Amino acid sequence: MSPDQKSVGEMLAATVPMARTLRLEFLETTAERAVVRLPDRPDYHNHLGGPHAGAMFTLAESASGAIVLAAFGDQLHRAVPLAVKAEIGYRKLAMGMVTATATLGRPAADVVAELDRGERPEFPVSVAVTREDGAVTGEMTVVWTLRPNS
Repeated sequence: MSPDQKSVGEMLAATVPMARTLRLEFLETTAERAVVRLPDRPDYHNHLGGPHAGAMFTLAESASGAIVLAAFGDQLHRAVPLAVKAEIGYRKLAMGMVTATATLGRPAADVVAELDRGERPEFPVSVAVTREDGAVTGEMTVVWTLRPNS
């Protein structure tokens, strides 16, 4: 893990209380992909003994935020990243530790070009949540925007 990758996870843990509360582990944070793991802790379980839906939502949304910061961190001096909307589908029973993998839905250069033109770009981030055996337990799409500061 590079110092930049670690700093994205540290920054999210420092500024997003739920990421810190859930002790999310930021395994990979690049402009192409973010991988975040939710540890298996009884405090986070639902009535079936797996991770609570709210914890899984926070995991997936945090992975999407990590890739946004990695891809657009150099734009923070002129724009604020904001989640516009999110949709999650729970596909299979999640048990044990789960991992969220986020990918950008548009090239970062296209998003920055819109920002350069004075627009407020929107872009999707897709997230797959998997359990340790690799089965996809959930899928989320978060639409983000870069809101210009002025």
